[in-house]
Amino acid sequence: MRSPAESAYLRGAPAPRRTAPDRDHEIRLRAVVAAVIAAALWVGSWLVDRGAHGQSPPPQPSKAEAFAAPGGPPAAGLRPDQLVAPLPASAPTRVRIPAIGVDAPLMRLGLLPDETLASPPEGESNLAGWYAAGTTPGAAGTAVVAGHVDTDSGPAVFYSLGALKKGHTVEVARTDGRTAVFTVDAVEVYAKADFPSGKVYGTSGRRAELRLITCGGGFSQEEGVYMGNVVVYAHLTAVLQPPQLFRSPRPLLN
Repeated sequence: MRSPAESAYLRGAPAPRRTAPDRDHEIRLRAVVAAVIAAALWVGSWLVDRGAHGQSPPPQPSKAEAFAAPGGPPAAGLRPDQLVAPLPASAPTRVRIPAIGVDAPLMRLGLLPDETLASPPEGESNLAGWYAAGTTPGAAGTAVVAGHVDTDSGPAVFYSLGALKKGHTVEVARTDGRTAVFTVDAVEVYAKADFPSGKVYGTSGRRAELRLITCGGGFSQEEGVYMGNVVVYAHLTAVLQPPQLFRSPRPLLN
């Protein structure tokens, strides 16, 4: 049985549902939206750590960084020339966010028996995770990357996530050697009770989109948890190819 503190640590924003691999990727991506909305599951509060005591609060996004039309599709209004064709699926290895100094390895995250999202180890402050049963970053659909905001020792990997602004970039290195580059569309903060599952995890068509999630929205000293989640919305805008290895010319045959 979990202790009350451990149980609180595992409650948070609704989790994306597990999606089994299959060939019809697009249909699976569309179906996940309905599954997420139907699930009364929380993923964000495992990101809540007890390190908030004795340190300045993490930055929270300003209203200027939210979507102009509340509740609208995340990628609405993007011109065709602002979109890059999705990549084949390939597991991510690292996330870099130059604007806030993030450069961290990524680990696979699954669901726990109670259907909440598993977390990176609490002692690893510079480690993020991606939802491995869902979309891989750069592929068609919505990929989810999450990380702690703080730990007992201080700020963690996504401490400054709320300071991101529209137009900032997120780079995700992949096992196929490519780096998927995403541009931030908006940064919003939600109270736990108002977490918009369909908006966060949904996708339109075959765009390659990314969500970065951590906790925020103020810290409750009484309950020892953050009261909401910070969510960064981004879409694929560039792909960096692996560097070509230099090949020496083959010797001429006599």
